[in-house]
Amino acid sequence: MQLAPLPAAVSSSDNTAYLAAYAMAAERAPWTDYDVHVIRNADGSYWYTDEGDYACDLSEIEDRIVHTLPGRMHGLY
Repeated sequence: MQLAPLPAAVSSSDNTAYLAAYAMAAERAPWTDYDVHVIRNADGSYWYTDEGDYACDLSEIEDRIVHTLPGRMHGLY
């Protein structure tokens, strides 16, 4: 559940935070069977999660997902 509306303006620090989270998500994506999502918080910070993470409930964060990278390990076992 989102508690505060996201601001429309994007600052350079916001962009830097997004790129850092994206880089970590891109590093994770080749090694997982699940999609990896970059999520924006109401305070402008970003984080990423793997759909395979224990107890990851996307229904609470789906409106804050800003980018999804596909997992690339499908069928490689």
